[in-house]
Amino acid sequence: MNPTRRALVLPLLALALLTGCTSTGSKDAAQDAGPLPAPSQVTLPEPKQVPAAPASLGGEVRPGEVRIEPGPFTDRVTLTKLALDKGSAVGGHLTITSDISDVLVMELRAAFYDQQGRLAGTGTFHYQEEESEGAHPGPRAAEGGIDFSIPAEKLTSAPVTAVLSLPVLVNE
Repeated sequence: MNPTRRALVLPLLALALLTGCTSTGSKDAAQDAGPLPAPSQVTLPEPKQVPAAPASLGGEVRPGEVRIEPGPFTDRVTLTKLALDKGSAVGGHLTITSDISDVLVMELRAAFYDQQGRLAGTGTFHYQEEESEGAHPGPRAAEGGIDFSIPAEKLTSAPVTAVLSLPVLVNE
């Protein structure tokens, strides 16, 4: 086949394949073709689970200490004013340092440990910019950060230290 003829035939062949050469001449060829096959089942990946707090704290336990566990978002924030309040809650202030965008969603987790370094309880603080059930409304990150308090839940003994982690951070 010469190049000129090939240049004319190939686009026509492609068009015929795209439009479906099986038309029977009726107005609705899709109905004449019969039912479409059912789509195959789509499997989505399992969401990543945040690891549970370690059962024991490595290193020396210092009463009143609040540690920050390094994680994927800790380099994007500054946590200040950290304090363990009477062993029943940990509080502080989070500021975005990577840019000046607003925090849309955030989750802070606290693991509370007793004098022997054993896990005494955990707690979670959820923040979502728009008010919704279960979220703590607060100031926008661009306006100075977010104050937080994480109460200890289901304590098994008196906590003397806490470890904070930041498993979820979504900002603009």
